[in-house]
Amino acid sequence: MPLDQTPVPAQPSATSGPDSGSGAGTGSGPGGGAAEAWSIRQPGPWTHRDLAANGARFHITELGSGPLVLLVHGWPEYWWAWRHQLTALAAAGYRAVALDLRGIGGSDRTPRGYDPGNLALDITGVIRSLGERRAHLVGHASGGTLAWVAAVMRPSVIQSLTVVSAAHPRDLRRALLTNRKQMAAFDHVLGFQRPWIPERRLVADDAALVGRYLDEWTGPNKLDEAAVHAYRQAIQIPSTAHCSIEPYRWLLRSMARPDGIQFARRMKKPITAPTLHVQGASDPVLLSHTALGGGEYVAAPYRWRLMPGVGHFPHEEAPEEFTAELLDWIGRHKE
Repeated sequence: MPLDQTPVPAQPSATSGPDSGSGAGTGSGPGGGAAEAWSIRQPGPWTHRDLAANGARFHITELGSGPLVLLVHGWPEYWWAWRHQLTALAAAGYRAVALDLRGIGGSDRTPRGYDPGNLALDITGVIRSLGERRAHLVGHASGGTLAWVAAVMRPSVIQSLTVVSAAHPRDLRRALLTNRKQMAAFDHVLGFQRPWIPERRLVADDAALVGRYLDEWTGPNKLDEAAVHAYRQAIQIPSTAHCSIEPYRWLLRSMARPDGIQFARRMKKPITAPTLHVQGASDPVLLSHTALGGGEYVAAPYRWRLMPGVGHFPHEEAPEEFTAELLDWIGRHKE
């Protein structure tokens, strides 16, 4: 597939499949009005293109020039989650790139490869495919978990690390085994363990369940209707619901298996990248006391930032405050 290096306007995509990376087709507007065109490749000042890494094709959105800042979304989002940061980072003199993870958005939906080790290699492979030796890595939720893993597996590639709404994998594992409150907060992940039923529930009624999650997981500053509409549309792209929850299936099912135990042991390795750890104080999904303590695994400068009144999506609920923290952190750790 040729690389498309020009901005792509939204196009009606009712006939395009998931491999086209163009979107889910048409759907009702955020206000419940008439059907409107929708595309993964939302238009804007950024550029959309595809690149190959770690045996798959990935969709990226990029803007600006300078040191690379790679932005990795969490669930149930895709690259659009970083729209505020893309423009702010570019204006500050950075090359800002937002990635669609394997199985999500405009990236390939492969039958396998959803364990954290392989997904982390996707991220570092994308950095290399972008022609960069190192990057400032920013990850939210499941993307934040992968950011922790990438910093352990490929430390020479990570210049600085910013983790948002994501506990260190060893802390999360411990909490899911011993903390009833955190287990209750992860009830959706427990529900994902059943075969096929979760996928059907996620896409039913125009992905109404995803909209409910987004509403329940935010603080007072709710996501705007257009963003909620976009995430509901994105989960309905064929195979996305299945692929996007496969990492959560691995998370729980691997706990007693040799691969999961080996992964937990590997994550004992100290992280050598300067690390900013951002957590919403009102996050109902990842509890603050679960996330607290990640600095134990960082053998470098570490900053814990708790944001009052913010839920699971700090980068969207308080974009100006979050972006200021991010710019300050990566600015302190330029080469």
